[in-house]
Amino acid sequence: MSQTAEEHYEDWSDRLALAEAMIPLIGSLYRDNNVVTSIYGRGLINESAIHIIKAHRFARRVDDVELDLADTLPLLQAVAAADPGAASIDLARLNRKYKLEGAGRDLNEFVHGELGDLVGRRGAHPAEEQAGQDVVLYGFGRIGRLLARILIDHAGKGDGLKLRAVVVRKGADNDLLKRASLLRRDSVHGSFQGTIAVDEEANTILANGTLIQVIYSDDPAGVDYTAYGITDAIVVDNTGRWRDRDGLAQHLSCPGVSRVLLTAPGKGDLPNVVAGINEPAIGQEPIVSAASCTTNAIVPVLKAVSDEYGIAGGHVETVHSFTNDQNLIDNFHRGERRGRSAALNMVLTETGAAKAVAKALPELAGKLTGSSIRVPTPNVSMAILNLTLDRPTDKAEINQYLQRTALHTPLHKQLDFVDSPEVVSSDFVGSQYAGIVDGRATITADDRVVLYVWYDNEFGYSCQVVRILERMAGVHPPAFPKA
Repeated sequence: MSQTAEEHYEDWSDRLALAEAMIPLIGSLYRDNNVVTSIYGRGLINESAIHIIKAHRFARRVDDVELDLADTLPLLQAVAAADPGAASIDLARLNRKYKLEGAGRDLNEFVHGELGDLVGRRGAHPAEEQAGQDVVLYGFGRIGRLLARILIDHAGKGDGLKLRAVVVRKGADNDLLKRASLLRRDSVHGSFQGTIAVDEEANTILANGTLIQVIYSDDPAGVDYTAYGITDAIVVDNTGRWRDRDGLAQHLSCPGVSRVLLTAPGKGDLPNVVAGINEPAIGQEPIVSAASCTTNAIVPVLKAVSDEYGIAGGHVETVHSFTNDQNLIDNFHRGERRGRSAALNMVLTETGAAKAVAKALPELAGKLTGSSIRVPTPNVSMAILNLTLDRPTDKAEINQYLQRTALHTPLHKQLDFVDSPEVVSSDFVGSQYAGIVDGRATITADDRVVLYVWYDNEFGYSCQVVRILERMAGVHPPAFPKA
């Protein structure tokens, strides 16, 4: 018997009350325990009750039924009672494991068993001696400002990644106000969620309690960071101006700097790291590259496909939103075709992503070619992977495999899967994933497969950069339940 309108509304009110009860628990776990909570990868921190309900409804894509808030609220209460150290906890996965393996055990007992040594450690990071890692953003363009937003949002107790400074070249007398305004307002990603205050005398920006020193310098080797109380910092070079070891080593000559992370493909012998794929390459390397947005988008998919089917060869075509490197109207540009108006044309250009894959996945060296088409959209791109496999498959099989990989393997933070006849590029603005497979578009023919992979080439890539930063700093929290 179907519900009446009054019953539907009562059910909605009950769910809203449960979601509202979760909000303070989610907040206190984050602030006091450095615990990040999510539901199948959908973050819950600083979100509304409606967002929490939508995240529970999203679980239908995985479990065929909507996740019940009456299950997750007591689970969240049990996690809070355990007073754990820093962790990333997926409530949907944890609830699923409890239903499958709990075997009638007390919920608090089950949570204590899952969290193990983290119980009672109240916010402590895996390395107990870690007192927070200073981070400096060298450059404050599209990626720099998004990194700032993420780092501010992930500040937690302040003993993880700590954004301490931004280094830029002074562009005008009111430079600081303009920089703060660009952080506050973004035509693609919307307004900054919080408060921003500027101190022109001290050259600082205060954003949601994070005090950011703005340093003006034209020389990467000319800043004494210790003068600002910054020590052993990781400098994130967002400029792309220096991409080899010698150029980036200039940062290491500055007092207060210990390591450098480049947000572009590195040249020469620099390790190009894709978070979730080849993180051991970070090691104790003083200079690391986070590769490119396209490399980050395609490598997790290629890794999954190669592991299951083998890849004999293929071609990668990226349909990429235009970037600041291009001209708004026709003008001189040293690169081929990029001088033509980005807003009016599709621009055929090159991409090094296919070759860069080999640095993260050596087994694919020499097997892929690549090219790119820049298109008149400001953000979100698509990679088209035209692959020849070592064995045949069909659309249903490979889609099911990729969906399982996105949900139930260690790649679940890098890879997402969508099967909808209506999604378009703007639907993926703000996606935290490196790449999202569009299952509806998959094409197969015996041992040939064409995969369409969406990616937010700004925000999704920035999330990958932060994951590498966490690994470099030793503050990457353990994830529960274990994949």
